[in-house]
Amino acid sequence: MIWYTTLVLAVAGERCAEIAVALRNTRWSLARGGRESGSAHYPAMVALHTALLAGCLAEVWLTGRPFQPLLGWTMLVVVAAAQALRWWCIRTLGHRWNTRVIVLPGLPLVTGGPYRWLRHPNYVAVAAEGLALPLCHGAWMTAVLFTLLNATLMAVRIRCEDQALTAAAAAEART
Repeated sequence: MIWYTTLVLAVAGERCAEIAVALRNTRWSLARGGRESGSAHYPAMVALHTALLAGCLAEVWLTGRPFQPLLGWTMLVVVAAAQALRWWCIRTLGHRWNTRVIVLPGLPLVTGGPYRWLRHPNYVAVAAEGLALPLCHGAWMTAVLFTLLNATLMAVRIRCEDQALTAAAAAEART
């Protein structure tokens, strides 16, 4: 269980790095006229992602579930792939990547990197990680609960993001 705790703490560290990038990018975007949308759902998203990490550890430590090698190693590969996809998104979007919905007027949609194939690849990474990280050590209750709550939150988030992008494009077309 020590290796799993180390893994979850490493993912938590990665999330802290994401927050640092997001804070820097928020300042950059707002300084250039960016507009934030959907700030009301942001605290729920932070709470859910924090609960994922805590739930992974609590479920494994409290239930004493044994490591299942086939499932565990497979899910570890999925976690690594999700991290790679997330950082590919961050690199592709550059200063425009954020944990918040901030749209800069006048900038076209990004269509490179993973955005060539998926409209919201970062959310694919989040969903994959949210399912796989708990299952690395059999925390299936956390995996199921996170997946259900995340699906609900992502429906709100994607709708918010799409509306913000559509509004920005419409405003740009009027000018």
